[in-house]
Amino acid sequence: IANIYLLIIDWEEFMKLGEDVPDEQLNAVIDSLRPNECCTLIYTSGTTGNPKGVMLSHDNITWTAHVGCTILKAKGGEEILVSYLPLSHVAAQMIDIWVCMGFAGTIYFAEPDALKGSLVNTLKEVRPTCFLGVPRVWEKIEEKMKAVGTAAGMLDEHVTCLQNQVPWGFMLANNLVFKKVRAALGLDRCRICCTGAAPITKDTLDYFMSLNIPLKELYGMSESSGPHTISIDEYRVTSCGKVMIGCKIKLVNLDADGNGEICFWGRNIFMGYLNMPDKTAEALDEDGWLHTGDLGRYDEQDFLYITGRIKELIITAGGENIPPVPIEDAVKSELPIISNAMLIGDKLKFLSMLLTLKCVVDDNGEPTDELNQEALEFCRQHSVKATKVSEIIANKEPAIYSAIQAGIERVNARSTSNAQKIQKWVIVEQDFSVTGGELGPTMKLRRPIVVKMYQEKINEMYAVAAGKQ
Repeated sequence: IANIYLLIIDWEEFMKLGEDVPDEQLNAVIDSLRPNECCTLIYTSGTTGNPKGVMLSHDNITWTAHVGCTILKAKGGEEILVSYLPLSHVAAQMIDIWVCMGFAGTIYFAEPDALKGSLVNTLKEVRPTCFLGVPRVWEKIEEKMKAVGTAAGMLDEHVTCLQNQVPWGFMLANNLVFKKVRAALGLDRCRICCTGAAPITKDTLDYFMSLNIPLKELYGMSESSGPHTISIDEYRVTSCGKVMIGCKIKLVNLDADGNGEICFWGRNIFMGYLNMPDKTAEALDEDGWLHTGDLGRYDEQDFLYITGRIKELIITAGGENIPPVPIEDAVKSELPIISNAMLIGDKLKFLSMLLTLKCVVDDNGEPTDELNQEALEFCRQHSVKATKVSEIIANKEPAIYSAIQAGIERVNARSTSNAQKIQKWVIVEQDFSVTGGELGPTMKLRRPIVVKMYQEKINEMYAVAAGKQ
Protein backbone atom coordinates (compact mmCIF):
# COMPACT_ATOMS: atom_id res chain seq x y z
CA ILE A 1 0.00 0.00 0.00
CA ALA A 2 2.89 2.37 0.75
CA ASN A 3 4.03 2.10 -2.90
CA ILE A 4 0.67 3.09 -4.41
CA TYR A 5 0.50 6.61 -5.83
CA LEU A 6 -2.53 8.51 -7.15
CA LEU A 7 -2.29 10.63 -10.29
CA ILE A 8 -4.86 13.43 -10.42
CA ILE A 9 -5.18 15.36 -13.69
CA ASP A 10 -7.75 17.78 -15.08
CA TRP A 11 -10.12 16.93 -17.93
CA GLU A 12 -8.13 18.72 -20.63
CA GLU A 13 -4.96 16.78 -19.75
CA PHE A 14 -6.92 13.55 -19.70
CA MET A 15 -8.30 14.17 -23.19
CA LYS A 16 -4.79 14.92 -24.49
CA LEU A 17 -3.70 11.39 -23.52
CA GLY A 18 -5.60 10.10 -26.54
CA GLU A 19 -3.99 12.40 -29.07
CA ASP A 20 -1.06 10.02 -29.64
CA VAL A 21 -3.37 7.08 -30.35
CA PRO A 22 -4.17 6.93 -34.09
CA ASP A 23 -7.80 6.48 -35.14
CA GLU A 24 -6.86 3.28 -36.95
CA GLN A 25 -5.72 1.70 -33.69
CA LEU A 26 -8.91 2.77 -31.91
CA ASN A 27 -11.10 1.51 -34.76
CA ALA A 28 -9.28 -1.82 -34.73
CA VAL A 29 -10.12 -2.26 -31.05
CA ILE A 30 -13.77 -1.33 -31.67
CA ASP A 31 -14.02 -3.69 -34.67
CA SER A 32 -12.58 -6.55 -32.62
CA LEU A 33 -15.38 -6.36 -30.05
CA ARG A 34 -18.37 -8.71 -30.25
CA PRO A 35 -21.72 -8.23 -28.46
CA ASN A 36 -21.58 -11.70 -26.90
CA GLU A 37 -18.05 -11.30 -25.51
CA CYS A 38 -17.32 -10.53 -21.88
CA CYS A 39 -17.22 -6.81 -21.14
CA THR A 40 -16.82 -6.75 -17.37
CA LEU A 41 -16.48 -9.01 -14.34
CA ILE A 42 -18.63 -8.34 -11.29
CA TYR A 43 -17.85 -10.38 -8.19
CA THR A 44 -20.76 -11.36 -5.97
CA SER A 45 -20.59 -10.08 -2.39
CA GLY A 46 -20.28 -13.50 -0.78
CA THR A 47 -23.26 -13.04 1.56
CA THR A 48 -24.30 -16.69 1.08
CA GLY A 49 -20.97 -18.29 0.14
CA ASN A 50 -17.69 -17.62 -1.67
CA PRO A 51 -17.66 -14.75 -4.22
CA LYS A 52 -18.20 -15.71 -7.87
CA GLY A 53 -17.04 -13.81 -10.96
CA VAL A 54 -20.14 -12.79 -12.94
CA MET A 55 -19.35 -12.37 -16.66
CA LEU A 56 -21.45 -9.63 -18.28
CA SER A 57 -21.29 -9.23 -22.06
CA HIS A 58 -21.20 -6.02 -24.09
CA ASP A 59 -24.81 -6.73 -25.06
CA ASN A 60 -25.81 -7.24 -21.42
CA ILE A 61 -24.38 -3.84 -20.53
CA THR A 62 -25.55 -1.76 -23.50
CA TRP A 63 -29.07 -3.24 -23.61
CA THR A 64 -29.66 -2.81 -19.86
CA ALA A 65 -28.28 0.74 -19.91
CA HIS A 66 -30.57 1.66 -22.81
CA VAL A 67 -33.63 0.28 -21.01
CA GLY A 68 -32.56 2.08 -17.82
CA CYS A 69 -32.41 5.41 -19.65
CA THR A 70 -35.87 4.78 -21.10
CA ILE A 71 -37.41 3.91 -17.73
CA LEU A 72 -35.87 6.92 -15.98
CA LYS A 73 -37.22 9.22 -18.72
CA ALA A 74 -33.87 10.94 -18.45
CA LYS A 75 -33.36 14.35 -20.01
CA GLY A 76 -30.22 14.35 -22.13
CA GLY A 77 -27.44 16.44 -20.65
CA GLU A 78 -29.54 17.57 -17.67
CA GLU A 79 -29.43 14.75 -15.11
CA ILE A 80 -27.11 14.92 -12.08
CA LEU A 81 -26.09 11.85 -10.05
CA VAL A 82 -23.91 11.07 -7.04
CA SER A 83 -21.64 8.01 -7.04
CA TYR A 84 -20.80 6.61 -3.60
CA LEU A 85 -20.99 2.81 -3.84
CA PRO A 86 -17.87 0.84 -4.81
CA LEU A 87 -17.72 0.63 -8.61
CA SER A 88 -17.06 -3.08 -8.22
CA HIS A 89 -20.78 -3.37 -7.39
CA VAL A 90 -23.20 -3.88 -10.28
CA ALA A 91 -25.60 -1.11 -9.18
CA ALA A 92 -22.82 1.48 -9.13
CA GLN A 93 -21.33 0.34 -12.42
CA MET A 94 -24.65 0.22 -14.25
CA ILE A 95 -26.13 3.50 -12.99
CA ASP A 96 -23.07 5.63 -12.31
CA ILE A 97 -21.20 4.70 -15.49
CA TRP A 98 -23.29 3.09 -18.23
CA VAL A 99 -26.74 4.62 -17.66
CA CYS A 100 -25.27 8.03 -16.82
CA MET A 101 -23.19 7.88 -20.00
CA GLY A 102 -26.32 6.95 -21.96
CA PHE A 103 -28.12 10.19 -21.13
CA ALA A 104 -24.98 12.37 -20.98
CA GLY A 105 -25.49 13.01 -17.28
CA THR A 106 -23.13 14.65 -14.82
CA ILE A 107 -21.71 12.34 -12.15
CA TYR A 108 -20.23 13.58 -8.88
CA PHE A 109 -18.03 11.16 -6.95
CA ALA A 110 -18.60 11.32 -3.20
CA GLU A 111 -15.83 11.29 -0.62
CA PRO A 112 -14.37 7.86 0.26
CA ASP A 113 -16.05 8.07 3.68
CA ALA A 114 -19.53 8.59 2.15
CA LEU A 115 -21.01 5.54 3.86
CA LYS A 116 -19.43 6.63 7.14
CA GLY A 117 -21.50 9.80 7.36
CA SER A 118 -20.40 12.37 4.77
CA LEU A 119 -22.88 11.38 2.04
CA VAL A 120 -25.59 13.84 3.12
CA ASN A 121 -23.08 16.70 2.88
CA THR A 122 -22.33 15.67 -0.70
CA LEU A 123 -26.04 15.43 -1.52
CA LYS A 124 -26.63 18.94 -0.17
CA GLU A 125 -23.74 20.28 -2.26
CA VAL A 126 -24.65 18.45 -5.49
CA ARG A 127 -28.49 18.31 -5.28
CA PRO A 128 -28.88 15.30 -7.61
CA THR A 129 -31.88 14.82 -9.91
CA CYS A 130 -31.87 11.02 -9.43
CA PHE A 131 -30.51 9.11 -6.46
CA LEU A 132 -30.19 5.41 -5.60
CA GLY A 133 -29.71 4.79 -1.90
CA VAL A 134 -29.10 1.35 -0.46
CA PRO A 135 -31.46 0.61 2.47
CA ARG A 136 -28.81 1.26 5.11
CA VAL A 137 -28.28 4.78 3.72
CA TRP A 138 -32.01 5.54 3.98
CA GLU A 139 -32.10 4.02 7.48
CA LYS A 140 -29.17 6.17 8.62
CA ILE A 141 -30.84 9.30 7.21
CA GLU A 142 -34.06 8.31 9.00
CA GLU A 143 -32.19 7.85 12.29
CA LYS A 144 -30.54 11.26 12.00
CA MET A 145 -33.83 12.93 11.11
CA LYS A 146 -35.53 11.39 14.11
CA ALA A 147 -32.62 12.35 16.36
CA VAL A 148 -32.85 15.96 15.17
CA GLY A 149 -36.59 15.86 15.69
CA THR A 150 -36.21 14.53 19.22
CA ALA A 151 -33.62 17.15 20.11
CA ALA A 152 -35.57 20.02 18.55
CA GLY A 153 -38.98 18.78 19.63
CA MET A 154 -40.33 19.81 16.23
CA LEU A 155 -40.00 17.03 13.68
CA ASP A 156 -41.49 14.50 16.06
CA GLU A 157 -44.61 16.59 16.39
CA HIS A 158 -45.03 17.96 12.89
CA VAL A 159 -43.39 15.42 10.59
CA THR A 160 -42.80 11.99 12.05
CA CYS A 161 -46.37 11.85 13.32
CA LEU A 162 -47.49 11.83 9.68
CA GLN A 163 -46.20 8.29 9.14
CA ASN A 164 -49.52 6.75 10.11
CA GLN A 165 -51.95 9.22 8.55
CA VAL A 166 -52.63 11.14 5.36
CA PRO A 167 -51.99 14.78 6.33
CA TRP A 168 -54.82 17.27 5.92
CA GLY A 169 -53.95 20.17 3.65
CA PHE A 170 -51.18 18.26 1.89
CA MET A 171 -50.13 21.10 -0.42
CA LEU A 172 -49.70 23.42 2.56
CA ALA A 173 -47.66 20.80 4.41
CA ASN A 174 -45.60 20.17 1.29
CA ASN A 175 -44.75 23.86 0.92
CA LEU A 176 -44.15 24.62 4.60
CA VAL A 177 -42.47 21.44 5.84
CA PHE A 178 -41.63 18.80 3.26
CA LYS A 179 -39.80 21.07 0.81
CA LYS A 180 -37.57 22.28 3.64
CA VAL A 181 -36.87 18.70 4.69
CA ARG A 182 -35.95 17.69 1.14
CA ALA A 183 -33.69 20.73 0.81
CA ALA A 184 -31.99 19.84 4.10
CA LEU A 185 -31.23 16.39 2.65
CA GLY A 186 -30.09 17.75 -0.72
CA LEU A 187 -33.04 16.06 -2.45
CA ASP A 188 -35.05 19.17 -3.32
CA ARG A 189 -34.65 18.70 -7.08
CA CYS A 190 -34.49 14.90 -7.05
CA ARG A 191 -37.14 13.52 -9.45
CA ILE A 192 -36.62 9.90 -8.50
CA CYS A 193 -35.37 8.43 -5.22
CA CYS A 194 -34.70 4.71 -5.47
CA THR A 195 -33.69 1.94 -3.13
CA GLY A 196 -32.17 -1.41 -3.99
CA ALA A 197 -29.31 -3.91 -3.50
CA ALA A 198 -30.80 -5.19 -0.20
CA PRO A 199 -34.20 -5.51 1.55
CA ILE A 200 -35.71 -2.37 3.09
CA THR A 201 -38.24 -2.31 5.92
CA LYS A 202 -41.81 -1.05 5.55
CA ASP A 203 -41.18 1.33 8.46
CA THR A 204 -38.44 3.12 6.52
CA LEU A 205 -40.55 3.24 3.35
CA ASP A 206 -43.47 4.68 5.35
CA TYR A 207 -41.23 7.23 7.05
CA PHE A 208 -39.97 8.71 3.79
CA MET A 209 -43.43 8.53 2.23
CA SER A 210 -44.62 10.66 5.16
CA LEU A 211 -42.08 13.28 4.02
CA ASN A 212 -43.37 13.05 0.43
CA ILE A 213 -40.21 11.19 -0.60
CA PRO A 214 -41.50 7.90 -2.07
CA LEU A 215 -38.65 5.40 -2.40
CA LYS A 216 -39.01 3.44 -5.63
CA GLU A 217 -37.68 -0.10 -5.28
CA LEU A 218 -35.43 -1.83 -7.80
CA TYR A 219 -34.80 -5.57 -7.70
CA GLY A 220 -32.17 -7.53 -9.51
CA MET A 221 -28.72 -8.99 -9.06
CA SER A 222 -25.24 -9.02 -10.54
CA GLU A 223 -26.29 -11.91 -12.78
CA SER A 224 -29.05 -9.76 -14.36
CA SER A 225 -26.74 -6.79 -15.03
CA GLY A 226 -28.48 -4.99 -12.18
CA PRO A 227 -32.24 -4.31 -12.27
CA HIS A 228 -34.90 -6.75 -13.51
CA THR A 229 -37.99 -5.30 -11.83
CA ILE A 230 -38.70 -1.66 -11.09
CA SER A 231 -41.42 0.35 -9.35
CA ILE A 232 -40.90 3.81 -10.84
CA ASP A 233 -44.04 4.10 -13.02
CA GLU A 234 -46.25 1.74 -11.01
CA TYR A 235 -45.75 1.74 -7.27
CA ARG A 236 -46.82 -0.28 -4.24
CA VAL A 237 -45.20 0.03 -0.81
CA THR A 238 -42.95 -3.01 -0.08
CA SER A 239 -43.25 -4.28 -3.68
CA CYS A 240 -40.21 -4.27 -5.95
CA GLY A 241 -42.52 -3.39 -8.81
CA LYS A 242 -43.06 -5.05 -12.16
CA VAL A 243 -40.74 -6.67 -14.67
CA MET A 244 -38.70 -4.34 -16.90
CA ILE A 245 -39.65 -4.00 -20.56
CA GLY A 246 -38.07 -6.74 -22.64
CA CYS A 247 -37.61 -9.05 -19.63
CA LYS A 248 -39.59 -11.96 -18.22
CA ILE A 249 -40.18 -13.43 -14.75
CA LYS A 250 -41.69 -16.70 -13.62
CA LEU A 251 -42.15 -18.34 -10.23
CA VAL A 252 -41.37 -22.04 -9.89
CA ASN A 253 -42.06 -24.63 -7.19
CA LEU A 254 -44.93 -22.64 -5.70
CA ASP A 255 -46.13 -23.39 -2.18
CA ALA A 256 -49.71 -23.19 -0.89
CA ASP A 257 -49.41 -19.43 -0.35
CA GLY A 258 -48.22 -18.72 -3.88
CA ASN A 259 -44.56 -18.25 -2.94
CA GLY A 260 -42.02 -19.65 -5.38
CA GLU A 261 -38.47 -19.25 -6.59
CA ILE A 262 -38.07 -16.18 -8.81
CA CYS A 263 -36.55 -16.85 -12.25
CA PHE A 264 -35.33 -14.19 -14.70
CA TRP A 265 -35.08 -14.22 -18.50
CA GLY A 266 -33.88 -11.50 -20.89
CA ARG A 267 -30.97 -9.89 -22.72
CA ASN A 268 -29.65 -8.67 -19.37
CA ILE A 269 -28.92 -12.21 -18.11
CA PHE A 270 -25.22 -12.95 -17.65
CA MET A 271 -22.94 -15.23 -19.66
CA GLY A 272 -21.99 -17.41 -16.69
CA TYR A 273 -19.54 -17.53 -13.79
CA LEU A 274 -15.84 -17.25 -14.61
CA ASN A 275 -14.22 -20.71 -14.58
CA MET A 276 -17.20 -22.16 -12.67
CA PRO A 277 -19.21 -24.29 -15.14
CA ASP A 278 -20.88 -26.25 -12.33
CA LYS A 279 -22.10 -23.09 -10.59
CA THR A 280 -23.24 -21.68 -13.94
CA ALA A 281 -25.28 -24.83 -14.63
CA GLU A 282 -26.91 -24.49 -11.20
CA ALA A 283 -27.95 -20.89 -11.92
CA LEU A 284 -28.94 -21.08 -15.62
CA ASP A 285 -31.29 -23.79 -16.89
CA GLU A 286 -31.41 -25.16 -20.44
CA ASP A 287 -33.93 -22.52 -21.56
CA GLY A 288 -31.81 -19.60 -20.35
CA TRP A 289 -33.81 -18.89 -17.18
CA LEU A 290 -31.75 -17.57 -14.28
CA HIS A 291 -32.78 -19.16 -10.98
CA THR A 292 -32.24 -16.33 -8.50
CA GLY A 293 -32.51 -18.26 -5.25
CA ASP A 294 -34.98 -15.61 -4.05
CA LEU A 295 -38.54 -16.39 -3.04
CA GLY A 296 -41.41 -14.17 -4.12
CA ARG A 297 -45.12 -13.88 -4.80
CA TYR A 298 -47.41 -11.80 -7.00
CA ASP A 299 -50.43 -9.82 -5.88
CA GLU A 300 -53.61 -9.64 -7.95
CA GLN A 301 -52.19 -6.75 -10.02
CA ASP A 302 -48.92 -8.53 -10.84
CA PHE A 303 -46.75 -6.57 -8.42
CA LEU A 304 -43.84 -8.72 -7.23
CA TYR A 305 -43.00 -9.05 -3.54
CA ILE A 306 -39.79 -10.65 -2.24
CA THR A 307 -40.61 -13.01 0.62
CA GLY A 308 -37.25 -14.62 1.36
CA ARG A 309 -34.12 -16.25 0.03
CA ILE A 310 -33.75 -20.00 -0.35
CA LYS A 311 -30.16 -20.05 0.94
CA GLU A 312 -31.17 -17.86 3.89
CA LEU A 313 -34.10 -20.08 4.85
CA ILE A 314 -33.66 -21.49 8.31
CA ILE A 315 -34.62 -25.15 8.43
CA THR A 316 -35.04 -26.12 12.06
CA ALA A 317 -34.28 -29.54 13.51
CA GLY A 318 -38.03 -30.15 13.30
CA GLY A 319 -38.02 -29.52 9.55
CA GLU A 320 -39.82 -26.15 9.59
CA ASN A 321 -38.76 -23.69 6.87
CA ILE A 322 -38.48 -20.15 8.27
CA PRO A 323 -37.51 -17.01 6.29
CA PRO A 324 -35.48 -14.89 8.73
CA VAL A 325 -35.87 -11.36 7.30
CA PRO A 326 -39.55 -10.74 8.20
CA ILE A 327 -38.88 -11.78 11.80
CA GLU A 328 -35.71 -9.67 12.00
CA ASP A 329 -37.52 -6.65 10.56
CA ALA A 330 -40.38 -7.10 13.03
CA VAL A 331 -37.97 -7.06 15.98
CA LYS A 332 -36.24 -3.89 14.72
CA SER A 333 -39.62 -2.27 14.17
CA GLU A 334 -40.79 -3.07 17.72
CA LEU A 335 -37.53 -1.97 19.36
CA PRO A 336 -36.02 1.34 18.18
CA ILE A 337 -32.87 0.67 20.24
CA ILE A 338 -31.96 -2.31 18.03
CA SER A 339 -29.64 -1.68 15.07
CA ASN A 340 -29.15 -5.19 13.68
CA ALA A 341 -30.96 -8.43 14.40
CA MET A 342 -29.93 -11.82 13.02
CA LEU A 343 -32.04 -14.93 13.45
CA ILE A 344 -30.28 -18.21 14.29
CA GLY A 345 -31.74 -21.71 14.20
CA ASP A 346 -30.61 -23.72 11.18
CA LYS A 347 -30.67 -27.44 12.10
CA LEU A 348 -31.33 -26.42 15.73
CA LYS A 349 -34.24 -27.15 18.06
CA PHE A 350 -35.46 -23.56 18.36
CA LEU A 351 -34.84 -20.02 17.13
CA SER A 352 -32.51 -17.55 18.80
CA MET A 353 -31.30 -14.10 17.84
CA LEU A 354 -28.16 -11.96 17.88
CA LEU A 355 -28.90 -8.29 18.60
CA THR A 356 -26.84 -5.11 18.37
CA LEU A 357 -27.69 -1.71 19.82
CA LYS A 358 -27.73 1.57 17.91
CA CYS A 359 -24.52 3.47 18.51
CA VAL A 360 -22.48 6.42 17.28
CA VAL A 361 -20.25 5.63 14.29
CA ASP A 362 -16.81 7.27 14.17
CA ASP A 363 -15.17 8.98 11.19
CA ASN A 364 -13.71 5.67 9.99
CA GLY A 365 -17.09 3.95 9.91
CA GLU A 366 -16.33 1.97 13.05
CA PRO A 367 -19.18 1.52 15.55
CA THR A 368 -18.28 3.04 18.93
CA ASP A 369 -19.41 2.18 22.44
CA GLU A 370 -21.52 5.37 22.67
CA LEU A 371 -25.28 4.93 22.27
CA ASN A 372 -26.76 7.12 19.54
CA GLN A 373 -29.58 9.63 20.06
CA GLU A 374 -32.36 7.17 19.30
CA ALA A 375 -30.94 4.59 21.71
CA LEU A 376 -30.49 7.24 24.40
CA GLU A 377 -34.12 8.28 23.95
CA PHE A 378 -35.19 4.64 24.36
CA CYS A 379 -33.17 4.47 27.58
CA ARG A 380 -34.69 7.72 28.83
CA GLN A 381 -38.20 6.39 28.21
CA HIS A 382 -37.34 3.43 30.45
CA SER A 383 -35.66 5.57 33.16
CA VAL A 384 -32.18 4.25 32.37
CA LYS A 385 -29.18 6.61 32.54
CA ALA A 386 -26.70 4.43 30.63
CA THR A 387 -24.92 6.11 27.72
CA LYS A 388 -22.76 3.22 26.51
CA VAL A 389 -23.47 -0.19 24.99
CA SER A 390 -20.99 -1.78 27.41
CA GLU A 391 -22.87 -0.38 30.43
CA ILE A 392 -26.12 -1.99 29.33
CA ILE A 393 -24.47 -5.35 28.65
CA ALA A 394 -22.25 -5.38 31.77
CA ASN A 395 -25.16 -4.63 34.09
CA LYS A 396 -27.71 -6.55 32.02
CA GLU A 397 -29.70 -3.37 32.58
CA PRO A 398 -33.01 -4.80 33.88
CA ALA A 399 -35.32 -2.18 32.37
CA ILE A 400 -33.71 -2.44 28.91
CA TYR A 401 -33.53 -6.23 28.93
CA SER A 402 -37.17 -6.41 30.05
CA ALA A 403 -38.21 -3.99 27.32
CA ILE A 404 -36.38 -6.03 24.68
CA GLN A 405 -37.96 -9.24 25.95
CA ALA A 406 -41.40 -7.60 25.86
CA GLY A 407 -40.81 -6.47 22.26
CA ILE A 408 -39.75 -9.97 21.24
CA GLU A 409 -42.83 -11.41 22.93
CA ARG A 410 -44.99 -9.05 20.87
CA VAL A 411 -43.28 -10.33 17.72
CA ASN A 412 -43.75 -13.92 18.89
CA ALA A 413 -47.45 -13.29 19.47
CA ARG A 414 -47.87 -12.61 15.75
CA SER A 415 -46.04 -15.78 14.63
CA THR A 416 -48.00 -18.48 12.86
CA SER A 417 -46.41 -21.39 14.75
CA ASN A 418 -44.35 -22.08 17.87
CA ALA A 419 -41.39 -23.00 15.65
CA GLN A 420 -41.26 -19.37 14.44
CA LYS A 421 -40.96 -17.92 17.94
CA ILE A 422 -37.67 -16.51 19.25
CA GLN A 423 -36.76 -18.43 22.40
CA LYS A 424 -33.36 -16.91 23.27
CA TRP A 425 -31.46 -13.74 22.41
CA VAL A 426 -28.18 -12.06 23.25
CA ILE A 427 -26.81 -8.54 22.77
CA VAL A 428 -23.33 -8.52 21.22
CA GLU A 429 -20.78 -5.90 22.24
CA GLN A 430 -20.37 -4.12 18.90
CA ASP A 431 -22.73 -3.19 16.08
CA PHE A 432 -22.23 -4.88 12.72
CA SER A 433 -20.27 -2.95 10.08
CA VAL A 434 -18.53 -3.23 6.72
CA THR A 435 -15.13 -2.76 8.37
CA GLY A 436 -15.94 -5.44 10.93
CA GLY A 437 -16.81 -7.91 8.17
CA GLU A 438 -20.41 -8.59 9.21
CA LEU A 439 -21.85 -6.46 6.38
CA GLY A 440 -21.07 -6.50 2.66
CA PRO A 441 -20.33 -3.40 0.54
CA THR A 442 -24.06 -2.63 0.15
CA MET A 443 -24.69 -3.28 3.86
CA LYS A 444 -26.16 -6.75 3.37
CA LEU A 445 -25.81 -9.11 6.31
CA ARG A 446 -23.10 -11.72 5.65
CA ARG A 447 -24.79 -14.47 7.61
CA PRO A 448 -22.20 -17.28 7.36
CA ILE A 449 -19.46 -14.90 8.53
CA VAL A 450 -21.56 -13.58 11.43
CA VAL A 451 -22.27 -17.15 12.57
CA LYS A 452 -18.53 -17.93 12.59
CA MET A 453 -17.69 -14.72 14.44
CA TYR A 454 -20.26 -15.27 17.18
CA GLN A 455 -20.32 -19.07 17.30
CA GLU A 456 -19.32 -19.07 20.97
CA LYS A 457 -22.24 -16.86 21.99
CA ILE A 458 -24.60 -18.94 19.86
CA ASN A 459 -23.37 -22.14 21.51
CA GLU A 460 -23.90 -20.59 24.94
CA MET A 461 -27.56 -19.83 24.20
CA TYR A 462 -28.29 -23.41 23.21
CA ALA A 463 -26.14 -24.88 26.00
CA VAL A 464 -28.07 -22.91 28.62
CA ALA A 465 -31.35 -24.07 27.12
CA ALA A 466 -30.16 -27.70 27.06
CA GLY A 467 -29.09 -27.44 30.69
CA LYS A 468 -32.58 -26.38 31.74
CA GLN A 469 -34.26 -29.35 30.08
